[in-house]
Amino acid sequence: MRLTTTEFAGNLPGGLNRGATHGTAMRHLAMRTSRKMAFPRVMVAYKSMIDHSSLAHDLRALGLRRGDVVLIHSSYRSLGIDNPETLIQALIHVIGDSGTLLFPALSYNQTPPTIHNTLTTPSCVGFLPEYFRTRPGTQRSLHPTHSVCAIGARVGELLGDHGDDTTPCGPHSPFHKLLHCSGKILMLGCGLRPNTTMHAIEECTQPPYLFGEPLTYTLTNADGITFNKSYIPHDFAGFSQRYDRVAALLDDRQRVSGRVGIAAAHLIDAPALYQQALAQLKRDPFFFVEPDAQ
Repeated sequence: MRLTTTEFAGNLPGGLNRGATHGTAMRHLAMRTSRKMAFPRVMVAYKSMIDHSSLAHDLRALGLRRGDVVLIHSSYRSLGIDNPETLIQALIHVIGDSGTLLFPALSYNQTPPTIHNTLTTPSCVGFLPEYFRTRPGTQRSLHPTHSVCAIGARVGELLGDHGDDTTPCGPHSPFHKLLHCSGKILMLGCGLRPNTTMHAIEECTQPPYLFGEPLTYTLTNADGITFNKSYIPHDFAGFSQRYDRVAALLDDRQRVSGRVGIAAAHLIDAPALYQQALAQLKRDPFFFVEPDAQ
């Protein structure tokens, strides 16, 4: 049986007053999840409250709007939903027919490592990106390790010439284009670290840790044509990425934080990220990495 907001509030550990709002109930749940005896029952109750409408409400509250171009990084488990399509439909509802929805489809862990098929090679960055990749109507850009999947009004513009690049996030990549089309980056339950768009900014300054030795890949594109092409991959040998440090560079309008479902979420203005992170990299090329422990 589906609980109303006030019925749910009454079932929270410690209780809430019966006039508690959806947002208040959500925040209270987040603070009380460590109480293991009550959590399973409360979690089931809260999941019953999370639907297309509540997710759309949360997304709008963060600042997502009709016509937006938005790239999603995500932890599916953190959202508190049972069906990934619920989130996809909420995103589509908010951005509308004029918007464009993108997910990374990175495949750097593919086997063999230098053979890639646009239509069949799975992504390796989580459940939601792989679900989105296999969803009917999704298109995928051409790249052996750093492809992007998308649906919406600007798919051709953002994905169409990624195959012209020879690096992971070059000027033709959707990650780079997002910085120059008033794009947004939505981080859902995954913190600020897994932000692939930062690689596009790093490629503008080419810090010493960024690139490795050239590799030749065998690619099969969406038309079934197979060919070889040389790329310069990313390296990062001896360094860990610290893209969470963008938090100190962006103000409250450039990075809006809140919740989507029960996941902590951040909506980042991509042009502002580009401006601030690029300036920081010029001051300190190693700002967004730290040496690995010896």
